[in-house]
Amino acid sequence: MAEKGNRGFASMDADKQREIARKGGKAAHQKGTAHEFTSEEAAEAGRKGGQASGANRSSEDMSERGRKGGQR
Repeated sequence: MAEKGNRGFASMDADKQREIARKGGKAAHQKGTAHEFTSEEAAEAGRKGGQASGANRSSEDMSERGRKGGQR
């Protein structure tokens, strides 16, 4: 098999990725196809993320994570 090397968006420098993403977002807004989250949508997304991240963890596990975070 041929080596693929460093190709594609994920292998780019973070600043280069940010610049490309910024241009895409700007173009989408100009075209009128960009989605802007309302505060309600953002709150719902945050709730879903919190539920997903804590779904399979015990309260002891979460307590330990909190203690470790407080020590840093």
